[in-house]
Amino acid sequence: MALVDRLPKHLFTSRGWGLLAAGVVSLVCAYIMGRRDLLTLAVFLFILPLVALAGVRVLKPKFQVYREFNPSTVETSTATTVRLAVARSTFSTGHVIMEEQLPPRFGDPPAFRFPARSATGGTSRYEYHLRSGKRGQFRIGPVTAEFSDPFGLSLRRHAIDDGDLLTVTPAAVELPVTGLAGARGNDGVTATRIRANPSDDDIMTREYRHGDPMRRVHWPATARHGQLMVRQEESVTTPEATIILDQRFAAFASGSGSVFSSHDDDSDLVTSPNFEWVVTAAMSISAHLAERNYSLRVLDAFGSPAFIRSPSAPDPGVEEFSGVAGLHAIAEGLAAIELSGPKHHWVDHHRAGENSPEHSRRTPEPSGSMPNRFSGASEVYGQENVDSVFDDRLMDKLAAHRLRGPLLALLGNLTLAEAKALAPAAGYGANAFAIVVTDPQSSTESRNHDFRNPDSRNKDDVLETLRQGGWKAVSVTSKTPLTAAWSAFDEGGLLVAASAAMDVRRGAAVPR
Repeated sequence: MALVDRLPKHLFTSRGWGLLAAGVVSLVCAYIMGRRDLLTLAVFLFILPLVALAGVRVLKPKFQVYREFNPSTVETSTATTVRLAVARSTFSTGHVIMEEQLPPRFGDPPAFRFPARSATGGTSRYEYHLRSGKRGQFRIGPVTAEFSDPFGLSLRRHAIDDGDLLTVTPAAVELPVTGLAGARGNDGVTATRIRANPSDDDIMTREYRHGDPMRRVHWPATARHGQLMVRQEESVTTPEATIILDQRFAAFASGSGSVFSSHDDDSDLVTSPNFEWVVTAAMSISAHLAERNYSLRVLDAFGSPAFIRSPSAPDPGVEEFSGVAGLHAIAEGLAAIELSGPKHHWVDHHRAGENSPEHSRRTPEPSGSMPNRFSGASEVYGQENVDSVFDDRLMDKLAAHRLRGPLLALLGNLTLAEAKALAPAAGYGANAFAIVVTDPQSSTESRNHDFRNPDSRNKDDVLETLRQGGWKAVSVTSKTPLTAAWSAFDEGGLLVAASAAMDVRRGAAVPR
């Protein structure tokens, strides 16, 4: 039996290999004994499995597969239900063993028998559940079917569909209520005075409502309409918030945060722990603001739509989002977003040599060329380098919505020059908040902060530069709880950031 188990199962079954072995024995006996009838039997035993093998490869039945995810997009660590409907599209009989192919992270692939006992109208329906702890897009399927001839001598396994993509979005963390809204009400709206001193010619009126003060009654309009009319001196505007999402490879590729999971079993995202923290923060902040009726703009460090290079974005060129549909679009865009820009060639080697023993000992080396899979991004952005980060293109985008709401920047490691370039942008937001995700310090580095750790001093200089420009800036690591980072914006009061921002608008000098 051990020898039979080692024989290739994709050609013949145990029965088929048995017939071939019997044919060999008959052929040897025919040669030794000189019996023609044994020779005829040997030829028959050889031909029958070979005909069965040709039959299952030429005359393979066809199927139609319909696959549905419920919900269609799922958050990390949340289960989705996969529903399969399989039907024959050609006439055939017999049972078929089928298997749904899954990425390794989802565990063993489910197997089922076709037709199912509960099949109706020639269609068999199946259901199973999936759960992923990481974001991304994953190929679910195809369904592979194992066919056999009527005598059970040969096997044939092949895919009967192409599979479908399951989008797993980052889960939002519930954030505490802070003073982010400023003067806006609890429902996220703000009252904007249209006229300081309205005249009878341009004043707006509306019907009297219970609770309106009598001093606001507009008597001429009341006389014309025959009912009480009051002055409409205020209108409600929708608040806006702008999120700058830093996704530059260079900002997340230094220090201990550069341990990339670019080929983690079944995902193919160029990312790092620090960037994953930023993605979760972007999703959580977007959900927090959307619940308060904010419309959102999401930009990258170059002033372009943040999801223009995300393969999971439903509309990559869109940068403005509002309502439930807008929040859903942001979640989909964040599902497969990854680091972009000039790469180390180590990332490509990491993909090519995942199983190589030397892989873990490679040292990243700078490379001037970009991997082929990012060549499309360079066509969209043109030549991007450090000089174009936080430049006039971004400033023009922010100036178009000047002071319409808060400005939030989710950043990786910044150089002092980059911080000086970004600092004046605080003047374009009603409030400006920056979260800089840096690499964690060891206890030794903390003790020697002033003398032996110039990188740490540079981080302090970056934060100080941002604060001088009007930003309320905090530094975190990938281990920092998001709720703690968000609450830090209220510590010390938002008036400090607002006051600094007003200084910038008045022309206070900011080093660049």
